[in-house]
Amino acid sequence: MLQNNSFLNSSYIDKSRNDTIAAAATAMSAAGIGIIRVSGPDAVRICAELYVNARGEHDLQDHAANTIVFGYIEDREGNRIDEVMISVFKAPRSYTTEDTVEINSHGGTYLLNRILDLVLRGGARLADPGEFTKRAFLGGRIDLSRAEAVMDLIASQNEFARKTALAQLGGSVSESVKELRSAILYEMAFIESAIDDPDSYASDLEGYADRLDSICEKLLSRMESLLEIGEKGAVLKEGIRTAIIGRPNAGKSSLLNYLSGTERAIVTEIAGTTRDTLEESVRVRGIQLRLTDTAGIRDTDDRVEKIGIARAKDAVEESELVLYLIDASEGITKEDQSIGMILKQWKQELPSVRKCIILLNKSDLPPVTDSDAVRSFFTEADEVLSCSLRTGEGAQELGMTIEKMYHMGELSHQSEAMITNARHREAVREAYEALSMVRQSISMGMSEDFYAIDLMNAYASLGRITGEAVEDDLVEEIFSKFCMGK
Repeated sequence: MLQNNSFLNSSYIDKSRNDTIAAAATAMSAAGIGIIRVSGPDAVRICAELYVNARGEHDLQDHAANTIVFGYIEDREGNRIDEVMISVFKAPRSYTTEDTVEINSHGGTYLLNRILDLVLRGGARLADPGEFTKRAFLGGRIDLSRAEAVMDLIASQNEFARKTALAQLGGSVSESVKELRSAILYEMAFIESAIDDPDSYASDLEGYADRLDSICEKLLSRMESLLEIGEKGAVLKEGIRTAIIGRPNAGKSSLLNYLSGTERAIVTEIAGTTRDTLEESVRVRGIQLRLTDTAGIRDTDDRVEKIGIARAKDAVEESELVLYLIDASEGITKEDQSIGMILKQWKQELPSVRKCIILLNKSDLPPVTDSDAVRSFFTEADEVLSCSLRTGEGAQELGMTIEKMYHMGELSHQSEAMITNARHREAVREAYEALSMVRQSISMGMSEDFYAIDLMNAYASLGRITGEAVEDDLVEEIFSKFCMGK
């Protein structure tokens, strides 16, 4: 369904769509296939001058839309460059809503550049990053949230991110925003009508403040749900920033090696082997963890080790999940108590976002402490697990615990729209604040025209998600982050 992006400056739209653009839509590499995408009013003409069929005829303009034809690309001197398959799409039924041609050639950096150069010499210009998708937005085929979902789909690094981006591309966010804006618009229209013609609406205004308050309460509840689910989804989409901490020789590097499946960190019986942070990205039961292995936290006079310990504390501060290892064979030491105080403050600052799992390592040795003692020592711990990283005992339980802790199963079957884009969540928060102001005005007994101002702010904030109320420079910023050819 075509969207009407009427809030965009018309001169901006005209300037962005009055020429023909071209770019490689596939990587410039020695691949089996490479694609040059051409879009704009002269796309078919430019490609027709380069394409010949098996009989040597330049007949591309005669081919029907949404067809693919075999032939050759020749330069203007008649030299054959490559055999190709060419797809032709006619406006408005194309990705960009413009006439579009895709030249499917053999891959290879030189060959793709050679064909692209011929297209550019024929009158096209090199596309800006994301310009094909930007034209799809300007042409009204997709709204801004769906355009951004294209970029998220390309950048997805795990199954959850892929599914979420695909749902957003299908309109899950758009539909939720549309419902919220529709409800707000109805109240705005009612208030404006009542202000313009108070005599006709006198009876309808009786008790209206209470009705509007109830409506705003429901809308705010919906927004709270969107934000809560979106925050959880964003963590899983981007990967959970995870710090592995503990005192020296507790098994931190062994845990990094176990989770990554490689000998990423040096492991010895000598305490203090790790002097700096090590970073690795791993998947545990479908969840991406952005791991940081840190130096053992303890009192030391070693200047280099002190720097590593300071970086370990920074890693904790920036993390959403902490895996805190305690050597169960030695019990809770003064160093563990010091670490516990650091985590206690860290956890209290953002208790709904930050999670901590304590791992009682070396369970294959005679224990000096147990989970009950650890829980009484650090009450803010979300889970306490017993394991042996030397034998692998209990290690699998860690993955299941993380999966359960981050509601992976619930989010995977979530029917509510998943607003994982930070820009979108910020717009929802602004709309939430505006509607909260409406309720505040109602509680203060203010007149209806005060409600309209904040309702309009909420309506405009949500419109920035879909691009129905968005500035030209924001459009440029969003699409500049796309890859070339998309």
